[in-house]
Amino acid sequence: MPPFIGVNLFRAVYRVNPGKLIMESTVRYTLIAGLILVSWYLVYLWQQDYGHTSVAQLPPVTSQSITELSSKPIALIDNDVITPNIEIDDNSLAEDLPSLEANQEIPTIESSNLPLTNNLVSVLTDTLDIRIDTVGGDIVYAGLVKYPLTIDNPDIPFTLLNRNESQIYIAESGVVGKSGSDLDSGKKNARPHYQSSEINYEMTADTLVVPLTYTSPNGLVTRKIFTFSKGSYVVKVQFELNNQSNDPWLGRFYARLRRDNQVDPGVNKTVGMGMPTYLGTAFWRPDEKYNKLDFEDIEDAADKKQRALDEKIKGGWIAIIQHYFVSAWVPDVNETHLYQTSVNSRGEYIIGLASPTLTVEAFDKQTISSQLYLGPKLQSDLEALSDGLNLSVDYGFLFFISDILFSVMQYIHSVVDNWGVAIILLTVLVKAFFFPLSAASFKSMANMRRVQPDLLRIREQYAEDKQRLSQEMMALYKKEKINPLGGCLPMLVQMPVFIALYWALMESVELRQADFALWIHDLSVMDPYFILPLLMGASMFFQQSLNPAPPDPMQAKVMKFMPIIFTFFFLFFPAGLVLYWLTNNVLSIAQQWYITKRIENAAK
Repeated sequence: MPPFIGVNLFRAVYRVNPGKLIMESTVRYTLIAGLILVSWYLVYLWQQDYGHTSVAQLPPVTSQSITELSSKPIALIDNDVITPNIEIDDNSLAEDLPSLEANQEIPTIESSNLPLTNNLVSVLTDTLDIRIDTVGGDIVYAGLVKYPLTIDNPDIPFTLLNRNESQIYIAESGVVGKSGSDLDSGKKNARPHYQSSEINYEMTADTLVVPLTYTSPNGLVTRKIFTFSKGSYVVKVQFELNNQSNDPWLGRFYARLRRDNQVDPGVNKTVGMGMPTYLGTAFWRPDEKYNKLDFEDIEDAADKKQRALDEKIKGGWIAIIQHYFVSAWVPDVNETHLYQTSVNSRGEYIIGLASPTLTVEAFDKQTISSQLYLGPKLQSDLEALSDGLNLSVDYGFLFFISDILFSVMQYIHSVVDNWGVAIILLTVLVKAFFFPLSAASFKSMANMRRVQPDLLRIREQYAEDKQRLSQEMMALYKKEKINPLGGCLPMLVQMPVFIALYWALMESVELRQADFALWIHDLSVMDPYFILPLLMGASMFFQQSLNPAPPDPMQAKVMKFMPIIFTFFFLFFPAGLVLYWLTNNVLSIAQQWYITKRIENAAK
């Protein structure tokens, strides 16, 4: 809504009642202050999300990098990890979940006990490039084959998980308990050392199975099996437990995601300015399918000796969310699991789960299964995997509108095979949908433009009599059948759609590195030559010339600067958003010009 329309509306409402007369200067400077505040807030958001130095993708775990770091070992599990309750009551499952308390006797690995080695199993599928550490069987690196790091480096996959000297973001899992394999090595600070028949696996069929085996001193044979499927970002993780001892085996499955406080690697200076995207953890509840706990929440709770999350939930999932990508553990939906968060001594954030007690009788076998998702935030894939996980594509409080807009845009893309064209055609459809409202708004502004000379005459004639000025203006509006609200309310109705479309464009991984035409090769980053923002500014300036000029000189000066201010901010917006705004402006200009000319011709 143009500010001068807001001023006229403000005056029209309050000057009808002389007792509520508002001084003109107060309104004017309030608008200026509001403009300054909005401008400052946009700059603040930009600084929060994009104003820092970009963090390049850190190198993946390789044999060479591992060897170079072998003299600088790091702890893989600290004393804050998911902790088994060693005293297991086999008559109770619900009350006997792991407590995860840091002061209990727990399996830990100190730096002196586990230097980094090259005990890595490499797994390559059509979607994932994985490294599995045979010590513990954790996934310590995950590259996304179909999502290049940059357009200029299509052979370098985007790194989602990583463990090296500079970064830690890994997916861990194991079985723990009174005689769990994570305790059976005979040392307090050790985890199982799995054996693998191969060190390199590559997918050649629809599925790829990677088995790791560990035999504990007490006779428990544990097979940790990773199953990969073609075209999928889901990793099935199974524990086959074969108890070869004379005593029952008691233990629990646990899984967790552990990440340091590195900024989102998808955020850099070329992405452009916009509202910050979410980086943090998330989990599921039956009554609320998508719950966010950012790292600051987890740390604040830890400072108070509490946990931001400490709940028993049937089914569910846990995840770490970042722009475009997500990692998530999805355990057995039929079991009740304990979900918890914590921060370890190195400042790494942990969200984990532990399943109920499992008993494997002597010379018997049991299997525990879970699923791990490592990949892009593709709504259809996430929804099929677990209830509510698709909500990690966070469109905000207007998600129901964003979902519709993105679905339409996705359908258009399936026909035209170009996301830029899809954005343009979607804008046309949205504009057509709101055509009646826009027409009413432009008609009101055209009428205001037509009576502008009369308004200026009344303003000069009654400049010293505010009450009479208000009465004469309202009489003119009534005579000419002009509704001062007519140019404002239709715009307000459309604002939720504009905001929802903003989030649909911002959050959809499908637009990452999406080519459009000519010099625009990535709609998710800012225009490298600033051509689209300059065209948008020019269109805004031309559209402004079609509107009635504000009667107040100060307001007129402010309005002249609006295209310049908006152009400056749009210089740093993703090209897809600028393309939408430019298309919308062009369509609005055409519609407004037609309506204005029709009304002016009718008045002659």
